[in-house]
Amino acid sequence: MRGQLNRNFLIFLVAGLCFMLFTSGCAKKPVEVEEAPLATQKIAPAPPAAPAEAPQAAEEKGPGEEVLASPVTEETQPKEKKKEEESYGRRISEARTSAPMLPIYFDFDKYNIRKDMKARMQRNAKFLLDHPDVRIQIQGNCDERGTNEYNLALGERRAKSVKAYLVLLGVNADRMETVSFGEERPLDPGHNEKAWAKNRRDDLVILD
Repeated sequence: MRGQLNRNFLIFLVAGLCFMLFTSGCAKKPVEVEEAPLATQKIAPAPPAAPAEAPQAAEEKGPGEEVLASPVTEETQPKEKKKEEESYGRRISEARTSAPMLPIYFDFDKYNIRKDMKARMQRNAKFLLDHPDVRIQIQGNCDERGTNEYNLALGERRAKSVKAYLVLLGVNADRMETVSFGEERPLDPGHNEKAWAKNRRDDLVILD
């Protein structure tokens, strides 16, 4: 019996030693983890500041027209009045327009201010600004083509177009009234383009 116990003890001891040797041989070595170098962050250079836009001059447009380079205003217009040899408004400069102003002509079936009429508009505005006591009537006219009703409406649009343009040039709107005669008051009674071109116009008439 005692011999059996010694044998069992030896077996247990040998098994224990084998287990200790096995576990020590299989122990895992600590894994050294190499830290990956941090990715270099590429900082994009700040975009160059956009160049400041050049300040744009305030645009003032006439009805259907280009920008006026340097509009005249009652504030900037010099108030030096020249003595005139004759009273303005008592004679006609052209068509039925009171001197020294000039009539404004239009293309067929149009009411916008033509480019070749802008110098006349500047001249008319200057006169009105130099004489703030003057009031005018803008009379719209058409040639004979088209119905009476249509031409009356077209003449009114032409008169209002000239008035609006003069307002942009600095003339007070209260000093101007508009009227349309349509085709009823032709300057030239002919029935050709030469006559029609004379009749498509606005007359600027000084009111008493």
